[in-house]
Amino acid sequence: MALISIIGTGNMGQAIASVVTRGGNELELFGETDAATPVRGDIVVLAVPYPAVDQVLAQRPGQFDGRIVVDITNPLNFETFDSLTVPADSSAAALLAAKLPAARVLKAFNTTFAGTLAAGAVGPLTTTVLIAGDDADAKAALAGVVTAGGLKAIDAGSLRRARELEAIGFLQITLAAGEKISWTGGFGIVA
Repeated sequence: MALISIIGTGNMGQAIASVVTRGGNELELFGETDAATPVRGDIVVLAVPYPAVDQVLAQRPGQFDGRIVVDITNPLNFETFDSLTVPADSSAAALLAAKLPAARVLKAFNTTFAGTLAAGAVGPLTTTVLIAGDDADAKAALAGVVTAGGLKAIDAGSLRRARELEAIGFLQITLAAGEKISWTGGFGIVA
């Protein structure tokens, strides 16, 4: 079993923690007051809003080197809900990878809501976690954690696909904020 470190104790952090522990993996969960405690996990999940990522990196210099770092953020403009805040030819995950060159950065969990992660289902379908990244072993390790927790995992391709995953996440959030779908709903995948 793996040791997973989750930075962020909000809805998504708690939901991902439930997936991790359902699968029998060891968990470290860090809140805002735990910045002085170093991460130990082989996989580190950044379960914080996109604007908080730089603060987390500043509080934990060098702690992500050699680790799998999972970016779950959707970098949308939270004031207007009308656009993503990263360049059109990039993604939050790509920007994170540039800041963490010694880490293996993945994009995952951003196309699911906390409720569907915790429940393990989107309507009648098993919740699917899409994973993008450039390191096949890192993707396989995260997929193993996801499937051990009772969910499906799909390799969505290279880290360049993070842009599309962020667009899907953005669409899903705006639909829920506009009350077109519920926060316990979302997109399901039939494979």
